Amino acid sequence: MEIARVRLCIDGQWIDSADGVVREIRSPFDNGLVAQAAEATADDVEQAIAAARRAFDSGPFPHWTLEQRCALVARVADLLERDAQLIAAAESADTAKRLLEAEYDIADVIAVFRHFAALGRALHERQVDVGRPEIDSRIVYEPVGVCGLIGPWNYPLLQLAWKVAPALVAGCTFIMKPSELTPSSAAHLMRILMEAGTPDGVANLLLGAGAVVGAPLTSDPRIDLVSFTGGLATGKRIMAAAAATVKKVALELGGKNPHIIFADADLDAAIDNAITAAFLHSGQVCSAGTRLLVERAVHDQVVDAIVERARRIHLGGPADPLTETGALISEAHLVKVQKYCLDGIAEGAVLRTGGQRSTAPGLERGWFFEPTVLDNCNTRMRCVQDESFGPILTVEVFDSEAEAVALGNDTIYGLSGGVWTRDEAKAQRVAGALRHGTIWVNDYGPYRPEAEWGGFKQSGIGRELGVDGLHEYLEAKHIWRNTTPARSGWFASEGTTA
Repeated sequence: MEIARVRLCIDGQWIDSADGVVREIRSPFDNGLVAQAAEATADDVEQAIAAARRAFDSGPFPHWTLEQRCALVARVADLLERDAQLIAAAESADTAKRLLEAEYDIADVIAVFRHFAALGRALHERQVDVGRPEIDSRIVYEPVGVCGLIGPWNYPLLQLAWKVAPALVAGCTFIMKPSELTPSSAAHLMRILMEAGTPDGVANLLLGAGAVVGAPLTSDPRIDLVSFTGGLATGKRIMAAAAATVKKVALELGGKNPHIIFADADLDAAIDNAITAAFLHSGQVCSAGTRLLVERAVHDQVVDAIVERARRIHLGGPADPLTETGALISEAHLVKVQKYCLDGIAEGAVLRTGGQRSTAPGLERGWFFEPTVLDNCNTRMRCVQDESFGPILTVEVFDSEAEAVALGNDTIYGLSGGVWTRDEAKAQRVAGALRHGTIWVNDYGPYRPEAEWGGFKQSGIGRELGVDGLHEYLEAKHIWRNTTPARSGWFASEGTTA
């Protein structure tokens, strides 16, 4: 198999890094080499920032009409649809997620670009009635400027799409920085942006580690906005670095998401959804429902069923039609997940199933961790409070609605949560009381590009998708025009004498 070579793209030119260094991209499934990616240097970062700044300050793109920018984004969606199978295959190779899951992800990417193309066409300035007929008072929307767009490895292209599409509609220029572990689909998007007619310098692609590439994007005064999806610790560093130049930040920093099952729920549906919420993509999902809260009366029934189902989950490679979930992203991440599990057991959690690396036949060379259930947990445990980002489900019990809400909110995070009950009034009360950005009732996991996504508390700042996802990349400007100018009369026009 030919190994793909992924290069940097700066100011419309595909280039190798300044020092020629490349990173090997290896499949988490079998550690096989799938790509070689250029590792950007500080000089490469400087060139990219300069190109994006130049394209915004003196290039044509910010002066395109809104209709032109929306048409560009719609063309990108069409080209993504044309190449969907190629992009899904590349992303599946980088992440080792099932090819079917990667195909779903690329379909979502296309939907995101179409959403923002349509949303942009509906964007209008706003008239402000000040009660004076001679005054024309308007709110107009202008692009933020140059943006640093930093994506994660679990949904490489989808999370970048949430940033790139609204940035283009708004008229911003930007630098994409995908995870160094999963660069291939971002490179394909870059090629499509160029084919669609994006002017040179508007979109730029940098590859490499965060310390070299990401850090300058957060601190350089020529960057006007940083949008980052990733871990809490990195998000805090980005906020601190951005403070020096008071640039805008949009942060999605994960969650520890409560999934609440009341005794009066449709338990068959709740159990099935709880398994998907915890173990889809091996738990490597920011909104994963890996914190299960079960009403005491049905605890044994629910947890026993989940344990039995978890033991039967088929781990495998991207091309195996029997695969239900795949590998963790790297050996380092597997070690982290394993420690998280061991620490939970040491704190008093009861291991019901899993808890170790899987070395089943055919999986020996990959980074597979068995679907794991830790019972008898409580909110004082680190395994309940910290995000594992792996296939580990912790279980707590509650005895009342008020206790379920209190437990669900007992976290520094606030990204998402789920509620299962047949009592509609109870569902609405609990959904309203939970301090999380998305709440699913009798469901778990769906999202729509038309609906805002983001978290409360330490799950982040700002929103992606929906209308607010576009406004993150816009500045609101108030223009006041007096159509019949006159003297203000505030100060005397002639001097006075004592």
